Amino acid sequence: MKSNSPLITFIAMHADIVDLRQFYHSELGRLAEQSIAMALSSLWVRLPQERLVGLGYAVPFLDRFQADTERTFAFMPAGQGAVNWPMGSLSSTTLVFDEELPLPDSSIDRVLMVHSLEFAESPRETLKELWRVLAPGGRLIIVVPNRRGVWARMEHTPFGSGRPYSRGQLTHLLRETNFTPGATAEALFFPPSKLRTILRLRRAFERIGRTLWPAFSGVIIVEAQKRLYQGLPVAARASRRVFVPVLAPHGVPTTRSR
Repeated sequence: MKSNSPLITFIAMHADIVDLRQFYHSELGRLAEQSIAMALSSLWVRLPQERLVGLGYAVPFLDRFQADTERTFAFMPAGQGAVNWPMGSLSSTTLVFDEELPLPDSSIDRVLMVHSLEFAESPRETLKELWRVLAPGGRLIIVVPNRRGVWARMEHTPFGSGRPYSRGQLTHLLRETNFTPGATAEALFFPPSKLRTILRLRRAFERIGRTLWPAFSGVIIVEAQKRLYQGLPVAARASRRVFVPVLAPHGVPTTRSR
């Protein structure tokens, strides 16, 4: 029997920049960052003088990987908000709409997506735009919540928001948008608990989890390479977003005393 109910489209709200920053300043956030950074390091092939873009909230990881780059940018979606990065230096932060990045074609060597794809209004359009800006042979690394993991079910961390993915869904999406999926990794096997007794066992959970239950990690990490031998249809599209800076001065009305 066929259902006549309309198709329901899932629209994920971006995590707020204040919540993201507070999470990574907490003890649980710092341990999560260490776990993900360790997994990223296993996939991070060094490219001399590369041009790197972090899309979403990748700042904690850009701090670790920017040393070898020619330049590094932190692109933060308008729905999320932005903070200055790096601290104490000229800002490399840009507020963007992830389907229309302010970059020329084939201008970036590597893109790191963290807290990004799960919030994208149209994941396919976002990945097609990344395909456009990546140079031939450019690499894309995506960190997304694992739909089988515990972290995707807990709302007190940013990984409990947005649209979680399975490895198969992510692989299909990448191939559909002209990327060749490559190496993968997992992270966040320890429970997202704030109890110190649990957090002290983080290393043991991570080590055992990679061996015994890799399918139930908190996040999935996939590296993919831009594929060149198949064309993508290109269609002109008008932007669906109008950005209004919330900090733009509007003036303060004054009253004259008589």
